Amino acid sequence: MLYLPQDDPEIAALVAQEESRIEHTLNLIAAESHSPRSIMEALGSIFNTKTIEGYPGKRFHAGCAFADQVEDLAIERAKKLFGAEYANVQPHSGTSANLAVYFSVLKPGDPILSMSLPHGGHLSHGHRASITSKCFNFSHYTVDGQTELIDYDEVQELAEKIRPKMIVAGASSYPRLIDYGKMSRIARSVSAYLCADMAHIAGLVAGGVIPSPVPHCDFVTFTCYKTMLGGRGGVILSRAEYGKKVNSAVFPGCQGTSPVNVLAAKAVIFKLAMSPEFANIQKKTLENAKLLAAELSALGFRIVSGGTDNHQVLVDVSSKGHDGGAAEKAMEAASLIANRNVTPRDAATPGKTSGVRLGTSGVSVRGMGGAEMTRIAGWIDRALANSGNEAVLGQIAGEVKAMTLRFPVYA
Repeated sequence: MLYLPQDDPEIAALVAQEESRIEHTLNLIAAESHSPRSIMEALGSIFNTKTIEGYPGKRFHAGCAFADQVEDLAIERAKKLFGAEYANVQPHSGTSANLAVYFSVLKPGDPILSMSLPHGGHLSHGHRASITSKCFNFSHYTVDGQTELIDYDEVQELAEKIRPKMIVAGASSYPRLIDYGKMSRIARSVSAYLCADMAHIAGLVAGGVIPSPVPHCDFVTFTCYKTMLGGRGGVILSRAEYGKKVNSAVFPGCQGTSPVNVLAAKAVIFKLAMSPEFANIQKKTLENAKLLAAELSALGFRIVSGGTDNHQVLVDVSSKGHDGGAAEKAMEAASLIANRNVTPRDAATPGKTSGVRLGTSGVSVRGMGGAEMTRIAGWIDRALANSGNEAVLGQIAGEVKAMTLRFPVYA
């Protein structure tokens, strides 16, 4: 940075502190990872200044020749990467993408069936705190009380009872694969659209290490950070027949101009995601998640659903007498960055979080493997067992820092 320290030393100092924090802690937040430097450069590029209301070749402002090429590249690469017929890369976020999909083919008040938030769903899947619930009539399916897996028979029964116009398949804290073929058959049986929200798992899908929802769905939404490793922002993939409706729902329906620098970052990560290096990171992410789940289970923690098929490990810390919020704070004091999370068992007690959601994308990008997962599991166990002991938490933080020096984010 050449100019920020001159123009605003306070912000420049905070940027430097944040970079140091990232380098010397372990990012186990499932909704985050570490982006390549090229993504940072695209986000900080001159395209940040351009206004582009509309779509390539049909803008409401002049001077868009190069911005149009950026968006066209992002669109074509997204379609190629995921085998999609249509792509809109303008949504500001995953929530914006979901809202646009709903409005593209539905009317306000139409019924939608999606996953309950305590059971793994997302706020934008019709939670009462989200604007989506104020626009559409949501009902929710859950996971089985014993297996903590999606009960597809229940989904079918609810679909037949509710007759939703759309079914949403996707989650923010569901560590297992979703059977999109089954969800598609259920949707077709009641003449509903099927939308998959793969915000968390898009990188795993792009890397070819888990099945893709694209062949089975009318719409697929995702974000470009998390396992995708890119900058922020959402994307909508759809069948070609819905393309015009999706475009109209995004602009002018749900938002105005999109930041071209963010579109450029999306184009960059779609290109990088076609590389063997990207696929190897995704493979390692899966392996590390399974190892971390197994190590924590061996230490006496209850793993929600008994394991994982993706990058997430949802740990019921109450199984060892801990509270999710307190566990998050203890881990952060030990330089282990994660987030408290509800588990399916919390559905009966709103406001309670008995879980901690872990993700292995960030540590996998750094090149960590099995030996490191064993150490991380041990640190988590020690940190929670000594949540009120600053000396022990500080000692763990020192051990974590020593390991991060061997696996730098930005060498």
